[in-house]
Amino acid sequence: MALFFVCLFVWLPLLVMISGALMPADELYWRYLSPLGLGKDKVRLAFLPTYPSLEALWELLFCSPGFFVMFWNSCIQVLPMLAGQCLVGAPAAWAFAKFSFPGKRTLFGAYVLLMVLPFQVTQVSNYLVLDRIGLMNTHLALIIPGIWSTLPVFIMTKSFETIPRQLLEAAYLDGAGDVYTFLHIGMPLGYPAVVTALMLSFVEGWNSLEQPITYLKDKTLWPLSLYLPDIAKDKASVAFAAALVTCLLPALVYLNCQEELEQGVATSGLKQ
Repeated sequence: MALFFVCLFVWLPLLVMISGALMPADELYWRYLSPLGLGKDKVRLAFLPTYPSLEALWELLFCSPGFFVMFWNSCIQVLPMLAGQCLVGAPAAWAFAKFSFPGKRTLFGAYVLLMVLPFQVTQVSNYLVLDRIGLMNTHLALIIPGIWSTLPVFIMTKSFETIPRQLLEAAYLDGAGDVYTFLHIGMPLGYPAVVTALMLSFVEGWNSLEQPITYLKDKTLWPLSLYLPDIAKDKASVAFAAALVTCLLPALVYLNCQEELEQGVATSGLKQ
């Protein structure tokens, strides 16, 4: 019973969002907007609208070109970042897990330190570097720093460490090189961790607020995460609809990668 109430509390905002997306503007005003500053009535919470309407979704999907511009901006900024993390982070994690080199522990400790630091600590230095190399107010201002994120390296390293060394030694005896071993043994066995790292990075990049609002001055470059705060009060029903559509893609990614996420977080793999 306690678990039921905990789950209900977690689902409550989502249920209100879905309900608000299906409410006509007048009902939404009567239930939420008037009590929130335009009147003195109490909030009339409802999980189902009295008169369901697709008007808000229609206006968002067919009458709001700005929404689609920001949607594609998010794709342009997030997808190349994920590809870069896979190309850069996976080999780095494999090196940390399976090779010995001077300064390895110190360098990995620096990775962990950078991972736990909040974004605000390095925001000014990132701004200065991006401005100096001329990447401010471009999509690359979000893509390049995201590629060198330390969280994917940490997650993949812990998973690669569980791969038995005897398996790699057998591959070396058969004539496999380091690159072949990484691509044909490390990546398949570490696949859950790679998917987990990329999924967490996707959610973080898709929902980012501070980075784009700091590095992008041109609103035509803004991602979808900055669309909702920019909606006027008279378009509150569209805001609910936009919030619903915005969370659909991360939800679909999670539903299709749930098993890999669980395995990756548990850093599962072959045991010696």
